[in-house]
Amino acid sequence: MLGTLFRRPEAGALIGLVGVTIFFALVGGIEFLYPSSIGSWLSRSATLGIVAIPVGLLMIAGELDISVGATITMGALVTALVSGYYEQPILLGMFAALAGGAVVGLVNGWLVVRTGVPSFIVTLGTLFAMSGLLLGATVVLTGTTSIAVKAPALIKATFGSYVGGFQVLIFWWLLISAAFFYLMHLSPFGNWVFAMGGDKDSARNAGIPTSRLTILLFVFSSVCASFVGMSQAILFQSVQATPQLTLIFNSIIAVVVGGVLLTGGFGSVIGIFFGTITFAVVTQGIYYTSFDQTWSNMVIGVLLLGAVLLNNTFRKMALSSAPRKGAKA
Repeated sequence: MLGTLFRRPEAGALIGLVGVTIFFALVGGIEFLYPSSIGSWLSRSATLGIVAIPVGLLMIAGELDISVGATITMGALVTALVSGYYEQPILLGMFAALAGGAVVGLVNGWLVVRTGVPSFIVTLGTLFAMSGLLLGATVVLTGTTSIAVKAPALIKATFGSYVGGFQVLIFWWLLISAAFFYLMHLSPFGNWVFAMGGDKDSARNAGIPTSRLTILLFVFSSVCASFVGMSQAILFQSVQATPQLTLIFNSIIAVVVGGVLLTGGFGSVIGIFFGTITFAVVTQGIYYTSFDQTWSNMVIGVLLLGAVLLNNTFRKMALSSAPRKGAKA
């Protein structure tokens, strides 16, 4: 049974999560496991996880989206602009934010499919273009780089509040994770994504609509990023026109820690889920220790390198089991 577990993509992420949780509980003290502390790193996991899962799906398919940092800001700004500055109904602002995310995803996917330019380059261009556009448009329209927005009580309770020390976004993260788990592991959609990551030309020759699937994956990524931005605008009631660049790299780190290979074709939604929590535990747990905070980036770097080595090991174990599985007695 353990052999089967160790051959799964999420094996390294699960081992890493258990290891870092035990480490910080011992080194940081029992306070690390208090409900308030758990709420802190789970809330961070939710914000990161909603972005990381669709980014991970793209990586499984052999693509990459680094424009999510600007898309998050776009979702927040559109919500604040429509429902704060122009005082339109909050539902209209939320719809506009999600629609804007869908447009960004369509543009990214269409450019990747039509031009053949690597998705890293395409989304890098989108990132900088959107960052400049958002900043310039915000200043032109409002005369400032900051916009306030206030949501009605029901909307704030649903998208931007805390329940018992836990951010309500955690429940959205669980729901979105469950939906993507079904798509990737319980429906033909997931087989298509894995096939694309293994060999896109072979997948296309097998009849898989690789172009449409690529565009759809980019739409998923951008809409989820916009959703996070929209929720942050409702939670904090104020938006700054600056892209969240650190979240780009954090989401990729969480995905890699979760067992997804940068080369594509290998990974799981559960692994990304565990990897996101692991990253949040490390980044939050260091504050409960006596370590100098200036070493935090080194800890994250070691975690990433360790995850890559573990994932490569488990992938080799998974591949080594394939011939035996189909061998004749």
